[in-house]
Amino acid sequence: MECKIHTIDDEIRTVVRGQTNVGQDGRTALEEAQRVIRQLFVHIADIKAKAEQSEEMVKEITRDIKQLDCAKRNLTAAITTLNHLHMLVGGVDDLRILTKRRQYGEIVMPLQAVMEVMKHFHNYMDIPQIKQLADQVHQIHFELAQQITSDFHEAFSASNARHFTPNRQLAEACLVVSVLDPKVKRDLLKWFIGLQLAEYCHLFQETEDTAWLDKINRRYVWFKKHLLEFEDKFGPMFPPDWELSERITVEFCNITRSELSKLMSKRKSELDVKLLLYAIRHTSDFEKLLVTRFTGVTLEDPSDNITSSERKKSQVPPSTNPFESSESDGQSPNPFEGDMEKTDECSPSQIAAKSKLSPFHGIIGKCFEPYLYIYIGSLDRNLAELIERFVDDAKQQSNTAASLSSEGSGMVLSSCADLFMFYKKCMVQCTQLSTGEPMLGLATTFQRYLREYAVKLLQNNLPKISAPGSIGSSMSNITRDFRDLSTSGFMQNIHSLLKEGEVTRYTHEEQTRVCSILATAEYCLETTQQLGEKLKEKVDPNLADKINLSQEQDMFHNVISNCIQLLVQDLETACEPALIAMSKISWQNIETVGDQSGYVTAITSHLKQTVPVIRDNLASSRKYFTQFCVKFANSFIPKFIQHIYKCKPVSTVGAEQLLLDTHMLKTVLLDLPSIGSQVNRKAPASYTKIVVKGMTKAEMILKVVMAPTDPARTFTDQFAKLLPEADPSEFQKVLDMKGLRRNDQSSLMELFRSHLQTLVQSGSGGTTAGGPAPLSASLSSPEHESSRIKKLEKLIKKRL
Repeated sequence: MECKIHTIDDEIRTVVRGQTNVGQDGRTALEEAQRVIRQLFVHIADIKAKAEQSEEMVKEITRDIKQLDCAKRNLTAAITTLNHLHMLVGGVDDLRILTKRRQYGEIVMPLQAVMEVMKHFHNYMDIPQIKQLADQVHQIHFELAQQITSDFHEAFSASNARHFTPNRQLAEACLVVSVLDPKVKRDLLKWFIGLQLAEYCHLFQETEDTAWLDKINRRYVWFKKHLLEFEDKFGPMFPPDWELSERITVEFCNITRSELSKLMSKRKSELDVKLLLYAIRHTSDFEKLLVTRFTGVTLEDPSDNITSSERKKSQVPPSTNPFESSESDGQSPNPFEGDMEKTDECSPSQIAAKSKLSPFHGIIGKCFEPYLYIYIGSLDRNLAELIERFVDDAKQQSNTAASLSSEGSGMVLSSCADLFMFYKKCMVQCTQLSTGEPMLGLATTFQRYLREYAVKLLQNNLPKISAPGSIGSSMSNITRDFRDLSTSGFMQNIHSLLKEGEVTRYTHEEQTRVCSILATAEYCLETTQQLGEKLKEKVDPNLADKINLSQEQDMFHNVISNCIQLLVQDLETACEPALIAMSKISWQNIETVGDQSGYVTAITSHLKQTVPVIRDNLASSRKYFTQFCVKFANSFIPKFIQHIYKCKPVSTVGAEQLLLDTHMLKTVLLDLPSIGSQVNRKAPASYTKIVVKGMTKAEMILKVVMAPTDPARTFTDQFAKLLPEADPSEFQKVLDMKGLRRNDQSSLMELFRSHLQTLVQSGSGGTTAGGPAPLSASLSSPEHESSRIKKLEKLIKKRL
């Protein structure tokens, strides 16, 4: 140990001395690094100095070369300028001579060359000679403009203008005008177009009888004839890029739109829907002709009289509707599936696509927009008459017993398709007229009559179920001493009991009518949603947010819910006498367990009679048939459990018979969606879960009734395990079913309450935050209870 201590001391001493040497080595390394940095700095400074010397040497070598390059550029510019000056002087002299001789064909090329050369002298205008030449060029332009304008006026406005024939000189003059200042061309075109439409303005001025809307077609006939004559006679004289025919057409449209607006404003009282639609139809046909004939390129010209904002309004944006297609399948039940733009007189698809983008669409027709309220009012009246006709037809059909059933199961009412087809036609027509405020008015009208259809044609035509208030009184008179029935006469008497307890319910035709109204409401719901999407697509984008058909969709949702509720209520009404009969049976007198009771047979019979009819009628609305089954199970099973509680007192054998009946009824309910069907389709999981949960509770109640009450603690524990969610009131009902005396019931009730209190206290000590643990946590698992139920079923089968 001493040797080891000495060794460790030596090691420590070595380490300490080594640390002293490390500090010294670090200082040495730092000094070495500083020395190397100083040397590097000296080298960099030396390289920089040499680089500066090299740069000076290069500048000295290339100094003469730069001077030569500058001299070359100056010499080239001088030669080019002198050459341009020579061309300019010669060109000015030539232009002056050609202008005096009116040789317009030979002027075009020199004029373009002179104008191009003048661009090079833009920076030399302070030189007097250059300024003088520029003034001469401007003077030649001015003289040419005056001279050509004078030639046109003389040719078309003089006394012999009627006999004027196009000549080459004026055709060449047009080429010169194209080179001159654009203002010259604009002024000349404005005068010439006004000259061509002077006769139109005179013939159709507002004081003339031909100016009113009833003769609007004469305007378009006159213009088409005049335009054809103009193109035959003067078309070749003007350059094609002038698009003179299109410019004349645009001016005609502007004048017509303005004049019609003034006329309709003054004679507003004379407008009616027929006259308005007549004028709109002829105007729309004329605009379609313009779309196929012209490209609209002149409307992009700044000289155009239509502003860019107006052009945007007149254009129909490309449709993004996923339901529109170039070819209609012809079989779609939804009027809003397919091409919304097709009409009876449709153009080829290329023309239709062009019409959506052409600025000629609505170029005249927009003047009718302020008066489209007349059209919307007419549609309102037509829809009101249509709804009234539908109501009358529905009343006549309701008087015919087999009117609906003979036309097919689950049929959508024909009036619904008629209504939406009318909506489609109105929408297509209104889209052609306007996509602004009138479209909002149309949407409001559509909403009003969708609500009326939902109320008058659907909700009001649902058959009413007779009030079941007489069931109780009729059942009280069935068999007063029913409790004294012998076991041998049990089945015969229950059949007579059920027969006497029958109630009024829907006929087959009424069930079909409810299903038909449900299918119609579903169709209306889906189509209304697509209608809203179509309206938002067709209306101007800034107005799309104002269209909302959610309220109308909610109304059709309510109709569907009412239909399902009525079908459920009807089936419940049919099963009600059987449940009442079950509660009236003297279950304490049952001595043996036999086949299923008559009330189960009666309920099964009602289900087999009703459910297939509803399923067949709702074949196209499978989800709503599933909703019907789910709602019926949610309503019937709790009612069945309440009637089980009314069966008191119940003997052990009676409880076994009730358990058998419950199991048989559970089997029927699980098969309810496919009952009476040749195709055995598996029931939806959501429905199966509801049936299993509800009927299992009924079986557990009867199992508790069968259990002995002695010892009391075991009975209470058994109840809490089998019915973990039960409350003291249900425990009281079970005790009533067992027929115990009040004293026994009181002791058991106190024991059950103390048991609940114990469970609550034990649950409050758990780790759950915010409250006590649920009672079911301390009870038996669902798998354990399901195994017990299976054992019970096997026992019942053995007894049978």
